[in-house]
Amino acid sequence: MEVLKFRYPIFLHGLWGVLLLIIFFVLIYRHKQALLERFGHIEILKRIMPGFDRRRMIWKNVFFILSYAFFVIALADPQIGTRLEEVKREGVDIIVALDVSNSMLAEDIKPSRLEKAKHELDNFIDLLQGDRIGLIAFAGMAHLVCPLTLDYGAAKLFLQMMDTDLIPVQGTALEDAIRTAIRSFNQKERKHKVLILITDGEDHEGDPVKAAEEAAKEGIIIYTIGIGSPQGVPIPVYDQYGRSLGFKKDRNGNVVTTKLDVKTLQKIAFISNGKYYIASSGQAELRKIYDEIRKMEKKELSSRKFAQYEDRYQIFVILGLIFLMLEFFLPVRTKVRSEYALANY
Repeated sequence: MEVLKFRYPIFLHGLWGVLLLIIFFVLIYRHKQALLERFGHIEILKRIMPGFDRRRMIWKNVFFILSYAFFVIALADPQIGTRLEEVKREGVDIIVALDVSNSMLAEDIKPSRLEKAKHELDNFIDLLQGDRIGLIAFAGMAHLVCPLTLDYGAAKLFLQMMDTDLIPVQGTALEDAIRTAIRSFNQKERKHKVLILITDGEDHEGDPVKAAEEAAKEGIIIYTIGIGSPQGVPIPVYDQYGRSLGFKKDRNGNVVTTKLDVKTLQKIAFISNGKYYIASSGQAELRKIYDEIRKMEKKELSSRKFAQYEDRYQIFVILGLIFLMLEFFLPVRTKVRSEYALANY
């Protein structure tokens, strides 16, 4: 279905001039009528002014008003119909694996490790320009929360859903997170793939270094961000209403502490030709990673056809010129035949 829109609709206010022109011509007509009546009766004046056609004068005014209206519409740049235009988007496939284990509730980074990471990831998505983004949540196991997509709004919604309650099995399964990412990328490609691993890296299960080696063979570059303190901090516990219940304890009643495992994260990044960053309060790490990604070779990720409106102001310019010419060439007087010609008609 064709739709009419205007690129510069503010110029349509010029159509108020049509009303002003109508009022102007009506006043002029009445003024002329009043002047003629001063000289005598209208019917007598018609006889002494042969060929004058009042209807033609009205039509000339109508043509002038129509010409003005079409020029105003042309000035507003009307766009009618649609045109299909192919637009290519290029970028890199990026998967972010976020640790949602209970240790991410530690508050050595305010308000907590997890909330700070989610906030910075939200800002990171805003930086993307044509890159596909995917999300993995992991604790004792990994789960693909959001497949690779160009819909950044949807990715943000999935990001907000990621919490410590999302994965029922506790732990920090780095190996499973990396293998889940490997399966989530295009298996036929050996480049254009980035995995960002955000975790405290503690109590990892399996062999994440071996999984990183396999990822490197698949052409996946892994950037690791260690979030937390290497010294170790307690894990706060809250009830369903958000009230503090103290700190997490083991079976013996001792307070459980969590600390950052730097060495493992450094090995993972080194093996896969990536880089390791330690999270700071400013969280500039994700911006640095994106600067690295921007330097990578891009691939065509999608080719979509977007509807574009076609300019149609030319039609209204032509119509305006036509009515302006009609107004100019339409004579006010008609040709009057002589009495001799009328007598021999």
